[in-house]
Amino acid sequence: MDILRSTLQPVTHNLPSPVRDFAVSLLGDQCYKTLLLDIDPSATQCLRLAISKGLGIGIIGASAVVKIPQLLKLLNSKSAKGISFLSYLLETASYLISLAYNVRQGFPFSTYGETALIAIQNVAIAVLVLQYGGKSAAAATFIAGLAAAGYSLFSKEVVDMNMLSYLQAGAGVLGVASKAPQIWTVWQQGGTGQLSAFAVFNYLAGSLSRIFTTLQEVDDKLILYGFVAGFALNAVLAAQMVYYWNSPSKKSASRKGKQREGYAMGSSTGATPTPGKAKGPSTRRRG
Repeated sequence: MDILRSTLQPVTHNLPSPVRDFAVSLLGDQCYKTLLLDIDPSATQCLRLAISKGLGIGIIGASAVVKIPQLLKLLNSKSAKGISFLSYLLETASYLISLAYNVRQGFPFSTYGETALIAIQNVAIAVLVLQYGGKSAAAATFIAGLAAAGYSLFSKEVVDMNMLSYLQAGAGVLGVASKAPQIWTVWQQGGTGQLSAFAVFNYLAGSLSRIFTTLQEVDDKLILYGFVAGFALNAVLAAQMVYYWNSPSKKSASRKGKQREGYAMGSSTGATPTPGKAKGPSTRRRG
């Protein structure tokens, strides 16, 4: 340990000012001194804090792109098959409330920053789902409603902190409920359709990491219970993704079965199925 300390200390004692200031803002003066200047990993409290901060930053970084594969799948396929708009509506509402609650409570950005980035991506996905479903007017209404709700939640004059606390409790329920329509859609269709595996498994890892960071940095049971419940349902969705990995949806399988049945009937009669109504012989007399 002494060899490692003597090797690292010349580096940690001469960090550039921006790097040093950033590390101090994350860890605090005491833990910065213990971990980076003294190189003392035996200080478990500071070590857990550093791990929590690292996970938080990693989650925020991953959240910037977590829904991009889902967006690309929608844009490339021009189809919202397998995607539940209700699921995105509930999740976006939950994230908007949680974002306002965390900001107004003054919690560290590393413990909630991904909610803002994911909410923005959710809005884009929800709008595409509505547009590809032929509901452009509903998409405009959706955006207008979110803007009005966001203004109200961040305004102390409209929604006070006591009311926002009740809404945060409800946001945990919304976050859990947001997974139920997607789980039902996958089960009903017998496949995952345009659902992105990258997004599903990143959600699973992110929700598990958030349980750890919340326990370390945020003394708020409302937020903790929401992440625990969210992890449980994310695990169900991930299990569905694995189960239906290479399975066609029930609707696709049904269509293919009907096509094969039609071809088989045509082959047995020696006729080739042709679209349209067949014409019978004319009964008109010719003079």
